[in-house]
Amino acid sequence: MTDTRILVFAGSARSGSINKKLAIATAAIAEKTSAKVTFADLADYPAPVYNGDDETANGLPQTMRDFKKLVQQHDGFIVVSPEYNGHVPPLLVNTFGWISRTEDGEKGLVAFKDKKAAIMAASPGRLGGIRVIPRLRDSLAELGVVVVPGSITLPSAESAFDDNGNLADEPLTKRVRLHIEKLITACA
Repeated sequence: MTDTRILVFAGSARSGSINKKLAIATAAIAEKTSAKVTFADLADYPAPVYNGDDETANGLPQTMRDFKKLVQQHDGFIVVSPEYNGHVPPLLVNTFGWISRTEDGEKGLVAFKDKKAAIMAASPGRLGGIRVIPRLRDSLAELGVVVVPGSITLPSAESAFDDNGNLADEPLTKRVRLHIEKLITACA
C-alpha cells in the first residue's frame, strides 16, 4: 500500500456540472487504487476575484487558505476542467491565483511545490473539452506543477454516466484508471 495522497477537483462549482460528475466518478475509480483520495468541491471554497488591493487590505480569504492547505497535504491532484471558449475557466484561474500567493514568510508557489497532476476535461460537444487541455497544462506548468503525459477528454459527456454517477463505458473507465495509475507512479 502506498501513502500517495491524491486530491480530485473540478474547475466548475455548478451543481449539475458534467465536469464535477467526471471528477466524482474519477475519485471513485481512484479510491480503488493504492492511493488515498480526497474529492474537493470548489463550491465549498468561494473567493472574490483576485485583486492585489483586496489581498493587501485583507490577506488571503480563509476559504483560499483552507484550499491551499488541502493542496499542500496531497502529493498530486487531478483537475477536471470545463473549457470556456477554449480557455481555462475563471474559477480555476482565480483559485490558482489566490493559492499561489505567499504569506507569513512562505516561499513562492508553496502549494504547488513538488506536485504532480493529471488533467481531464468533459464537454457536451463532440470535442470533449480538448481545447482546454494544452492551456490547462501550460497554466499548471507555470506554477511549477509537473503534469503527467496524456489527458482524458470526454465528449458527449451528458450521456456518459449511469444512474449511479459512474462512467457507463468500460473502455473509458479503464483509460481513466490507467491515467490515475500514471499519476500515482509520478508521485512515488
